[in-house]
Amino acid sequence: MKNLWIAASLLFCTAASAQTTYGLKAGYASSSFASDEMSEFEGIDMNLKSRSGYYVGGFVEHKLNEKFALQADVQYASLGGKMTGGYDDGTLNFTLDTDIAVNQILIPVSAKYYVTPSFSLSAGPFVGFRTSTKVEMSIKDTNIPAEFISEIEGEFTALENEMEKSLEENMKSTNFGVHVGGQYTFYKGLFAEARYNIGLSNLEESSASDSKTTMSYLQIGLGYTF
Repeated sequence: MKNLWIAASLLFCTAASAQTTYGLKAGYASSSFASDEMSEFEGIDMNLKSRSGYYVGGFVEHKLNEKFALQADVQYASLGGKMTGGYDDGTLNFTLDTDIAVNQILIPVSAKYYVTPSFSLSAGPFVGFRTSTKVEMSIKDTNIPAEFISEIEGEFTALENEMEKSLEENMKSTNFGVHVGGQYTFYKGLFAEARYNIGLSNLEESSASDSKTTMSYLQIGLGYTF
């Protein structure tokens, strides 16, 4: 992680060079957890699913030569994951959806290779710092009478607050991993990008077993280079 910060600092310090450009980017993010722990909630078997979010940020790129460049980003991203589980005892049935938002400040550092002047491939490490956590629960596909749904969902507030507190206390605030991606400039400074980020850190603060929870995410967006 120290080397990551050094690389980012060196890149930003070269900003006076004519080979250095700046840009902004934003887009869609699809994130999910991989976990040994998130398999059950209140006696309901849960399945982990992806969560839709977004990212927005800026970057600086320094061209080393015609083919190679270094890039550092600073992004704000709404990431996390979902848990979905069904309950059916023959009389009562419902599906419980739990949306877990883990908002982060992301700092990826990339080594870029320009296949053509318009198309580049990139890879490198990233570090993410959690800024906030939000949990939202809801019921769907149920035979519970409509007049009772609002009352039940009203009681979710306490469970949501309890889960948020548990995540804040038991989930590490820093996520480290690697990313790979590509970028295509289609009109002057306008470009499209796709990047897959693989979380390597075990996000569990402490674990008595060998359990592990990681978070990875896909980014697809547009940007502009000045």
